[in-house]
Amino acid sequence: MEKICTHPAFEGLIDKSVTELFSKIKTPCYVIDEKMLLKNAKILSSIMKHTDCKILLAQKAFSNYDFYPLLSQYISGTEASGLYETRLGAEEMPDGEVHVFCAAYRDDEFDEILKYADHIVFNSVNQLKTFGKKAKEKGKSIGIRINPECSTQESHEIYDPCALGSRLGVTRKIWEKEMNPDLISLLDGLHFHTLCEQNSDALEITLNAVEEKFSDVLPQMKWLNMGGGHHITKNDYDDLRLERLITYAKEKWELCVYLEPGEAVALNAGYLVSQVLDIIENGNTKIAILDTSAACHMPDVIEMPYTPQLLNASENGKYTYRLGGPTCLSGDLIGEYSFNNRLEIGDLLIFGDMAIYTMCKNNTFNGMPLPDIYKMDINDSVSKISNFGYDDFKMRLGSNK
Repeated sequence: MEKICTHPAFEGLIDKSVTELFSKIKTPCYVIDEKMLLKNAKILSSIMKHTDCKILLAQKAFSNYDFYPLLSQYISGTEASGLYETRLGAEEMPDGEVHVFCAAYRDDEFDEILKYADHIVFNSVNQLKTFGKKAKEKGKSIGIRINPECSTQESHEIYDPCALGSRLGVTRKIWEKEMNPDLISLLDGLHFHTLCEQNSDALEITLNAVEEKFSDVLPQMKWLNMGGGHHITKNDYDDLRLERLITYAKEKWELCVYLEPGEAVALNAGYLVSQVLDIIENGNTKIAILDTSAACHMPDVIEMPYTPQLLNASENGKYTYRLGGPTCLSGDLIGEYSFNNRLEIGDLLIFGDMAIYTMCKNNTFNGMPLPDIYKMDINDSVSKISNFGYDDFKMRLGSNK
């Protein structure tokens, strides 16, 4: 049996033979680990029980609806970023609440959004003026996103909603300039989202800023949505501090608290299984070409950027390779990794924490096939749940005749 890395990204593979599990499935493919999803869901459920808050699945990170029936037993519903996610949440987790936030809603889609959403959050005072009354008349709970202008991020500016010049949320200056009592009367809640894969100390800093800037508004609200980016299911997360912050907000302003993490729901609950197609050299660099692409199958590797965890890679391995995809993009690089043994053509390579921001963001650049999706259930049985082929590529580009 192979020696399994003990990094949390591979917790679901400890004491399992990877060759036995994955050697017979076509690569590249995603494998969603149901047991790890269940572990995460139970952690989130415990936070809800301890604080009486509500936690939603942010579908922008994980929208594999085959697992919604499982998740719906532990969380309160879904959060969406537009019409399609709103509809998906309503159809596939029908017993849960359906929340939606969009930077700007379209006139030709808003009536359909009203069919599916329970809570609608606006990004600007102008959007509240345009759509708020209609939504209120349909019995929806209305909120507006605020920008506390308090950045707690250092390395991921692309994901920092509090960056200078951000398009997301209403600052206090704009609130005072554009809001009026009639508009405030439409509101049931405030929403802020400022974090990205952070611990609860960052939330505490943010909540203090929210209180400083909007303390006069919060007592008028029925709910406060603290957004996503909370790394609640990470091993070192300070859940006691989170529970204290939730309880503080609930009691001080007598309102319901929502959280809407995405990565926390599916953290370390998926793998991307790939195969070495070729090995080449350029100068002193050995390069392994895989059948999976960073640009197509794990875009955050390039966008964020970051280097994903790789099963059985070694910090001090004797053999170092640069791993890249098969596309024509020169920068289609996953990263450099060291191994105790030489790589060979045909070797399986397994990347960890690939359930989040992968399947919902992947693409078919260069005509790259989308990887099939498999489920590894709680009994470690692996089965295919989604099959992608040429028609899926072609239908996105034309009449599909």
